[in-house]
Amino acid sequence: MRERSRTARYSVDVVLVTAMGNELAVLLTRSSSERERWSLPWLAPQAGESLDLTAARVAEDALGEPPIWMEQIGAFGDGKRHPSDLEISVSFVALVPHETASPRAGYAWFPIADLPALSPRQRSMVDAATRTIQGRLDQAPIAFRLLPSTFTLSELQQMYELLLGKRLHKASFRRALQAAWLVEPTDEWRSEGRGRPAQLFRYAPKKRRRPHRGVRFDFLYP
Repeated sequence: MRERSRTARYSVDVVLVTAMGNELAVLLTRSSSERERWSLPWLAPQAGESLDLTAARVAEDALGEPPIWMEQIGAFGDGKRHPSDLEISVSFVALVPHETASPRAGYAWFPIADLPALSPRQRSMVDAATRTIQGRLDQAPIAFRLLPSTFTLSELQQMYELLLGKRLHKASFRRALQAAWLVEPTDEWRSEGRGRPAQLFRYAPKKRRRPHRGVRFDFLYP
């Protein structure tokens, strides 16, 4: 996978992210580098291949299927080391639901807070991927992509907290959801511990004439 193309001028690296329990995880693969045992999945583009197609190929090589959401982060270089020895890399971030996060042989998930040593350029990509996800939460249905089709509001809040790395005020979060018109209730309920059953919701943003209003977060703790 990691053979360098004779005509390649840059690599395309993909930061694949999933939610594992109460932490985010990143998919890594065995590295041929003598300095780092693991690396982000990457490929050099084929002749005439677009960045998006190369990134999709990287993800499918790792997972056997395309991710549910992917976005370009940007270009990385600045002389930082990369497994390819190429001077420039273009990085993407992609989301994978945990229930379908079954990578192929040679790949493994690592908690984002406890990653093994990566090349300096790829470490920068992981940090940038985290910032990109957090910056897009108000604009794209990222949290919903990592949840089942139906969920409780507590599960949704927990996913937002996981992605943001911050705790949210429960009442404010639910008011924000109501104002944003992002979810609708179903007729299903689920028992959560000793309390009364919680109603299940689904992602169903209403079409309105007014501009989209994102979720305004009120943090419980900084």
